[in-house]
Amino acid sequence: MLGARMDAQNHVWYDAGYYQGGYPPDNRGACTDEIWRAFKNAGYDLKAMVDRDIAAHPDAYPRAGAAPDPNIDFRRTSNLKIFFERYAQQLTLDTGDIAAWQPGDIVLLGVHIGMISDIRDKSGVPYLIHNNGQLWNREEAALPGYAAKGLVAGHYRFDASKIDAGVLVRWGE
Repeated sequence: MLGARMDAQNHVWYDAGYYQGGYPPDNRGACTDEIWRAFKNAGYDLKAMVDRDIAAHPDAYPRAGAAPDPNIDFRRTSNLKIFFERYAQQLTLDTGDIAAWQPGDIVLLGVHIGMISDIRDKSGVPYLIHNNGQLWNREEAALPGYAAKGLVAGHYRFDASKIDAGVLVRWGE
């Protein structure tokens, strides 16, 4: 979660563009970049894990198709949804169950993705850390708005201690 917050506080310019090597410059990124940067801060290489899983299970990733592209596949929410469904704990989509939403949980919101903050509003509803192109406030009480639109499509908790060691890739390996 701290890595996602750092990315949000850097006010990265929204850019979902294609980059050779996969990674956008530090001052650019989309919602998915906030997620891999959070993983990097935690010591894990989400790009390498997604790329490896796509190579091992191409039929599980229809968006990657017959021609996977490691320059962009890990930056597509549809691929991240599949990866987290395969390896993370799937949790409730009921945003009214506020105790179930914990800091660091990953939330799929239609074609958007974000991470649950450790900050909560006065009612106890957690803030969402995300980059949806908003200029300044990237850690905000946005979860209820997405829920009201029926966009909460996934809620995951990635606990490395519960993941097969063959799936995990440490940053820099």
